[in-house]
Amino acid sequence: MSFFSKFFSNFLGLDIGIDLGTTNIVVYAKGKGIVLNEPSMVALRKKPRGGGQEIIAVGQEAKLMDGKTPAGVETVWPLQDGVIANFDMTEELLRYCIHQASEGKFNVRSRVAISVPAEITEVERKAVIDATLGAGAREAYVIEEPISAALGVGLPIDEPRGSMIIDIGGGTSEVSVISLSGTSVKKSERIAGKNMDAAIINMLRQQYALLIGETTAEDIKNTIGTAIPQKEELTMQIKGRDLHGGLPRISMVSSVEVRESIDPIISRIEDVIKVALEQTKPELAKDIAEHGIVLTGGVAQLKGLAERFSNTLNTPVFVAEEPLFAVALGLGKYLDDLDARKRVLLTVQRGAR
Repeated sequence: MSFFSKFFSNFLGLDIGIDLGTTNIVVYAKGKGIVLNEPSMVALRKKPRGGGQEIIAVGQEAKLMDGKTPAGVETVWPLQDGVIANFDMTEELLRYCIHQASEGKFNVRSRVAISVPAEITEVERKAVIDATLGAGAREAYVIEEPISAALGVGLPIDEPRGSMIIDIGGGTSEVSVISLSGTSVKKSERIAGKNMDAAIINMLRQQYALLIGETTAEDIKNTIGTAIPQKEELTMQIKGRDLHGGLPRISMVSSVEVRESIDPIISRIEDVIKVALEQTKPELAKDIAEHGIVLTGGVAQLKGLAERFSNTLNTPVFVAEEPLFAVALGLGKYLDDLDARKRVLLTVQRGAR
């Protein structure tokens, strides 16, 4: 590469794919692969004079502060249920991602492909675009999460064949049937991993009078959470605050109790999948029955979930090889062939030059 080619490449920036999730943000940089996987969290501190707030930490650094902040400092999730809840904080989170992917280079104007829920509204979509451009992108490309996830796991989305993908993240559960680069059926329910965490918190409060935080609940879900009975049920030592005496206390919780607490949420997701299958055209349903369903997203890693879905739906269900990275890897494939795939992008918008 010549000097001038390197100069213009550095100035224009990388092509970046951002899986903007409720609980995690995964960033793909063209030519580099996955370069960032951090919590979608921001830590804020009140300014001593003049009011307002200033950002003191983003991502993993902010997550380490969650539930441990002193007065005047708080941690926030800028995204709720897969969409922007705090525009300014989301813009800062995106700016951090672009900066990290660009290896700290300033004045870099990258093209950014960003994922959004399948049933996002026009207002919510515009907020994502505006935040991405405001964070420093020179162009913003918006792609539906299920289509990107399907591409990321290698499903033949361009062929006249029905493929079903279930993407369960922190804030939303997305079910889509894809064929010929388009979505034939799409269903989205704003209930997912964070609702499971809340259910675990509520169970421990009611059954043990023990108060725990979101981070501990997520750890419980990931460690002993199951979707179906296990041959050997697990137990875990939990540390929290006693609701009666207010003092620290340790209790033991079993995988049976955790499973019972999250079961209603899994059942609601199953209902969404059933509705999607009922609305699927017969020929596409035949393809799905033959080739199975692919499960992606962070919750896909829940023990026994694919087996439970398979039994309930009477159809093979497989967990993607890298379920947490499926959407970001799909964004990367879009970036590798951007001009050819622009026809399936929801939005292409350019920032000020």
